[in-house]
Amino acid sequence: MGEPLECLAVPARQCQLRHEPSDRRKWSSIRPGEMRTLNELLDREDPAFPLIRQWASEAEIPVELLPPSAAREDVLLSLQVTTRSPLGAIAYETGGILVDDGWLRILGSGHGKLGRNIATWNEGKAEGFLLVADDVLGGFFAINGGALGADQGNMYYLAPETLEWEALEIGFTTFVEWAFTSQLRQFYGRQPGDADGFDELPLPGELCLNFYPFLWTQEGSLKTSSRRAIPVAEQWALNLDLKQTLLGAPVSAG
Repeated sequence: MGEPLECLAVPARQCQLRHEPSDRRKWSSIRPGEMRTLNELLDREDPAFPLIRQWASEAEIPVELLPPSAAREDVLLSLQVTTRSPLGAIAYETGGILVDDGWLRILGSGHGKLGRNIATWNEGKAEGFLLVADDVLGGFFAINGGALGADQGNMYYLAPETLEWEALEIGFTTFVEWAFTSQLRQFYGRQPGDADGFDELPLPGELCLNFYPFLWTQEGSLKTSSRRAIPVAEQWALNLDLKQTLLGAPVSAG
């Protein structure tokens, strides 16, 4: 590996992302009587997927749009977001998106390369936010539904090197467009050839790297900590346990 692969500080992260009004979707707080039908959710006049496909074709880094699963209708119905939005379009038209050979995984309706779909993945995990993507380092991206801050509809990142939700100050649409550019690598402080130092990569979409000492400790480092591949679900549960254990205690950025 060339230069140490270290995540950028929060202010540096934010300055790389183009700000725009947040995507204010109503996927949270929908009551059963308000549920829309599949026909109401399928936007045939102005669907977002052609734009996403264009972004992918013009991407500066590898982007793989996975074919949708047979469960895509159920996923869209559960999400209650129309296909006019990138969130609904990805959920219905793709099984998910693998960016930069799977470094980043954006959730869709599920696929053999990315077995989790966005609907079932959030069941029992997210309240007041929606998990929409994760990375090989064990970081998680979510749309804020009110639980993470006052900026409802904006993106947050649960960073493995801080164990805190960090506001990205953009909506999901800009997040997807941004993720298909070389700025994604800059977000992680990656240099050309960095991934060559990780023999485990590329990883299946169900796995991520677990580091010890933890990256949020003073001893933790992407360069020196030992690592092993574990299920993403196991890493999410570990993050929650650690956050609960450390609640009220200072967490070192490492």
